[in-house]
Amino acid sequence: MTATFRMDGKIAVITGSTRGIGLAIAEAMIMAGARVVISSEDAEDTASVARRLGMPGIAADVADAAALARLVDGTLQTCGAIDVLVCNAGITGKPGPFAEVDMRDFDRVMSINLRSQVVLSNLALPHIAARGGGAAILVSSLSGLRGNGRINAYALAKAGVAQLARNLAVEWGPRNVRVNALSPGFIATELSAPLLADPAFMARRMAMTPLRRPGTPQEVAGAAVFLASAAGGFVTGHNLVIDG
Repeated sequence: MTATFRMDGKIAVITGSTRGIGLAIAEAMIMAGARVVISSEDAEDTASVARRLGMPGIAADVADAAALARLVDGTLQTCGAIDVLVCNAGITGKPGPFAEVDMRDFDRVMSINLRSQVVLSNLALPHIAARGGGAAILVSSLSGLRGNGRINAYALAKAGVAQLARNLAVEWGPRNVRVNALSPGFIATELSAPLLADPAFMARRMAMTPLRRPGTPQEVAGAAVFLASAAGGFVTGHNLVIDG
């Protein structure tokens, strides 16, 4: 790994980092030299993954603003600083059209996927700025860039995440904090396993994908390291699409 992609001495906080894309980002940043705080809403999973990776672990339900404050405070107490924030935790919610939307589910999807990123960014970015600058990566989705008749609340929240990254980039750029979004397309994870096992769906979906295959969590993680490291030092307010 070239020096510009290194993260030696950096402290990164990654939500939803016990599996899937979040775990892959954590592993990639550790490989790049960062110390990573592992976090998910499940305390047992958080502790287990943190032990395996040899990193600190702080459980936090991102829908709970007090828990997010404890995540930031705990990171500062354990690691002394924050250089990189990755807001990855999210849920899909109930599928279906807006005409049949369950507003309680809608509110939960918005709370976890969008509101939590606003709250956590407001908590963490001042500490990143106090270090002289750093980076925040907000995980959006390809679904936030095109129409979708089945995961409407999720797509709407993820579109908001991409706009949040642009707004925060303008707000925090003068203090040398870069804020970008990542928009993965169809990625092979545990959550996508039912779709991967559906031949009819896969035939349709891969026909829409020039590379004719799903992406891997590691391919998303590589983009996250780029945005968090000196290699992405002049990139802010961008929504990087990773969709094959």
